[in-house]
Parts: sequence; C-alpha cells; structure tokens
Amino acid sequence: MSSVFEIIMLLCFGAAWPFSIYKSYKSRSNGSKSGIFLFVVFIGYMSGILFKITGNTDGVIILYILNSGMVSVDIVLFFRNRKLDRTRLSGVEI
Repeated sequence: MSSVFEIIMLLCFGAAWPFSIYKSYKSRSNGSKSGIFLFVVFIGYMSGILFKITGNTDGVIILYILNSGMVSVDIVLFFRNRKLDRTRLSGVEI
C-alpha cells in the first residue's frame, strides 16, 4: 500500500518538471531558479533509486529514473541559462 503513495508523490513531482524544463528552455534565463535546489532534488531522486536497487526493487524505480532524468535536463538548462545571463550582463552578444 505504501508504494501507492510513493507513486502518487512521484507522479505529482514528475508532472511539474516538464513545465519547469519548458520555462527554462524558452526564457533563456534563470530568473529566480536555484541551482542548489535542483541538486538537492536530484540527490533525493538518486537516493530513492539506490534504496530501490538495494532491496526494495519494484516498478516505482522507473518513476525515480524518469524524474531524475528530467531534473538532469533542468540542471543542464540552468547552467546554459547562467552562462547566457552572465553574457547579457557583460553586454556581449552570442
């Protein structure tokens, strides 16, 4: 039964990542996005994956992998946008 709640939690978090990725991609700016937050969430998903691998393996691991993949994309976009923000601040066009 606890897997049901874990699945619901991961689906809810997972539903938000595509919107965050889209916003990061289109805006080409970090705005108020926190790189530390992204890394903390990524570490959380990695911990969930390791927990599943070390003895509680079930299909929920797929949701952890999907979510960590989406967070990884958002982290890459964070660094791209940080570079673009710095370039804009320095006045140099790419």
